Amino acid sequence: MNTINRSDCELLSDFVLDDNSALEMLYRRYERKIYTYILLMVRKPHLAEDLLQETFIKAIKSVKEGRYAETNRFGSWLMRIAHNLVIDQFRHNKQYREVLNYDFPNDIFSTPRFAEATVEQRMVYERVLYEVRALIDYLPDDQREVVMLRFYGDLSFKEIAEVTNVSINTALGRMRYALINLRKMVKQKNLNLEFEMV
Repeated sequence: MNTINRSDCELLSDFVLDDNSALEMLYRRYERKIYTYILLMVRKPHLAEDLLQETFIKAIKSVKEGRYAETNRFGSWLMRIAHNLVIDQFRHNKQYREVLNYDFPNDIFSTPRFAEATVEQRMVYERVLYEVRALIDYLPDDQREVVMLRFYGDLSFKEIAEVTNVSINTALGRMRYALINLRKMVKQKNLNLEFEMV
């Protein structure tokens, strides 16, 4: 059976009936998004891989045991599991904020627009992304969390509110303050974050 165009709900139903190809499709559908979010939070590829696997193991176990019922929100639910595992990891290490000064080995910021950009434009764009990402580490934890979930996890504010267990207004407020703080840091550090893409 072709699983590519099937909804999460249909794939989950098939998986419960022991169709492992449905599980494989769900994994492929969400793997990159979940991994990118985890990697941007923990900044260690091997740890991100471990937490990604743990996210799916927890999800599989819950689905098999019949403890998952929100069939139309599977992606948000996976992100919430990943988010909770990241928080647990930070608590375990007692170092919620860790600022590392290295570049990622993988190009996690790649976009189709790069195909049209010159080498110089791409370098400037990558520098801007790197500098902004470094500034995000200096935000208060709650603001950094919302920024990461919105821009790197690609969640809506409704989904962010669900994942972080706050109201939508609180999530929006945290984003507003995060952007204010980022603008202040850019001004204080006298950074030029302008770039032009074709």
